[in-house]
Amino acid sequence: MTSLHRSEIRPVVLFVLLVCAPPGEARAQGAAEEASGTPTARAERFADWTRPQFPPEEYASRRAALLAALPSGPGGVVMVTSAHGLSHGDTFRQADDFLYLTGLELPGSALVLDVATGSSVLFVPPTDFRFENPARPNDFPGRPLATDPDIGRLSGIADVRPFDQLAAALAEWEQRGVLVWVDAGRAGPLRRVVTALIPDWDPELLSLFHLQTTHPRLRLENAFEALARTRMVKSPREIETLRRAVRATESAIRVAAARVRDGVSERELEAAFEAACKENGAQRLSFASIIKSGPNSLWPWRILAAQYDRRNRAMHDGELVIFDVGCEVDHYVSDVGRTFPVSGTFSDAQRWILEMEVAVADAIIAAVRPGVTFAELQRVAEAAIPEGQRRFMQARLFFGHHIGLSVSDPALTDLPLAPGMVFTVEPWYYNHESRLAVFTEDEVLVTTGGAELLTRGLPRTPDALERLVRPR
Repeated sequence: MTSLHRSEIRPVVLFVLLVCAPPGEARAQGAAEEASGTPTARAERFADWTRPQFPPEEYASRRAALLAALPSGPGGVVMVTSAHGLSHGDTFRQADDFLYLTGLELPGSALVLDVATGSSVLFVPPTDFRFENPARPNDFPGRPLATDPDIGRLSGIADVRPFDQLAAALAEWEQRGVLVWVDAGRAGPLRRVVTALIPDWDPELLSLFHLQTTHPRLRLENAFEALARTRMVKSPREIETLRRAVRATESAIRVAAARVRDGVSERELEAAFEAACKENGAQRLSFASIIKSGPNSLWPWRILAAQYDRRNRAMHDGELVIFDVGCEVDHYVSDVGRTFPVSGTFSDAQRWILEMEVAVADAIIAAVRPGVTFAELQRVAEAAIPEGQRRFMQARLFFGHHIGLSVSDPALTDLPLAPGMVFTVEPWYYNHESRLAVFTEDEVLVTTGGAELLTRGLPRTPDALERLVRPR
């Protein structure tokens, strides 16, 4: 146990009294502190700071859908862990699975679903460590969690237990041979995590490593496929939030495109886009903005981002500048791409390639409907690409990826499309021989009758894109 300096003991005792004492006693304690001139520290409440985005029944239906998506027979429990709670310079972002199933911004917690009964249990820390600092009790007054009734009320999960009870539950499951379903982050058999050097943004891998290390005989099974099946189909509330993220991104691209000029740097356009996202209600970006021009446009983000200062060149007339950008609104993200001429006018060669690439995207979008598979869309895309250009366009599943709480939402690419699925269509063109690259990325919603282009509000044709660079 860490020893406390004598001056730190009293604030800690005060905090315990405020959290554990009945309300009347806490108020009396506060009055006494005020009379003595000592700053009063009143514990904060969970609901004062955060609330689920959707009503409890939305999350209840998601939990039921997840259990229904599991294979019949094995039974057991599903365990989903939350993020640890630190922000690392950005605002705290809850782990996707935990947020999807509970709507709660809880640090260091776990959700357990009983497959047989459908019951839900939340294991929650007694207090929020981020609200505690014995040396500064007036600034860090504490926040109880496990005993806060609002957590159960807001989430619709009545059974909330102290987190330290989870260890005993795990030991019992290990002894009884209960199957524990966890998300391994990808489909297939669970792999052995052999190192603790795991990125702290990967709570699933951290949880798996902990379970394999502390409970080596625990029966673990991969829940990724069930979670993917559940998360792939968006609810009406999710779709409306995705629309808002798209609208914010489209508006921000328009703002940045109007600043495209000879001599302007990629970073200046990034700044214009990102500021407009925040002005349009976005809390944060979906990913680091990718705005690349001239020779930079020929290279994928992974290569450009491998260097600290590569993405800051000044663009020049005659070149193209590619936007691959997105923002996050209420936890749901966008991912949109467009190509603009720096001079304000496409050359004949640039125009032809862009029209060809958009035609490929249009062919894919026209083929989207319930029951179609990605393999079928792949064949549609390949047939739409002129034979002489096929080697310059990406091959496997180049047309896109599912999108929702992240730009790479969990997905099973062999499943037929169903209403409510949302994914991107993005045929890339990189021609290192002619030093020409173009990129268009749109978001598509699968409907009962076909597809809806969510990004239809942002122009895609050469003439319309030119007008965004040189507004009348």
